[in-house]
Amino acid sequence: MPLLPEEPQIHESAQGPVATPASSRVAPTPRPVPGPRPAAPVRPGRPGPPRPTPPAQRAPRDVAPATPSPSGPAAPAAPAASPQIQLIPASAEGALDAAEEALDLLLDTGRAPGEVLVLTTGARHPWAEHELSFGEASYWAQYDAGDDVFYADGAAAARAAARPVVVVAVNGGSADAVAAVLPLAQARAGTLLIVCGDPQQVNSVLGAGV
Repeated sequence: MPLLPEEPQIHESAQGPVATPASSRVAPTPRPVPGPRPAAPVRPGRPGPPRPTPPAQRAPRDVAPATPSPSGPAAPAAPAASPQIQLIPASAEGALDAAEEALDLLLDTGRAPGEVLVLTTGARHPWAEHELSFGEASYWAQYDAGDDVFYADGAAAARAAARPVVVVAVNGGSADAVAAVLPLAQARAGTLLIVCGDPQQVNSVLGAGV
């Protein structure tokens, strides 16, 4: 009678891979977390000082409730910093062209169009004339949108709010008109005021330090 071959013995180790305890597994190396990005460099040729970084806001629980000072009234707030003033010598006839060149430089160096207000002391800028042809509502809607350069004459300058940069073309007008527009433009300019006009006339209004 032939001998039957013996059935192979199945060992426990052959039943499948033995699970490795979780404590002995090697965890994958986590990717390094990038650090904070360095501050963006100031664009070359951009006029005016760089804008300060706004302070971080604290959580509500960290804000202490305001309490009146027992020693007396609070100290007055510090006055707002005056804008930097740049004077571009130009005649009354060439003031608009000088203002347009200054505007082109501002936009080429990174200023957003909505940051710039252009004022005239004499005749309106052609853009303002064009927009006003559609009516006052359309004209001021362009200003309220805040996404483009806005042009205004001395009469409309009082209604315009502040913008970071104000460009003034001293393109004529009476001495009283110039004396009214320039201080108003200085008050409207957040960081930079550019005046295109006769240096002697501008200095007589804004001061010899311009």
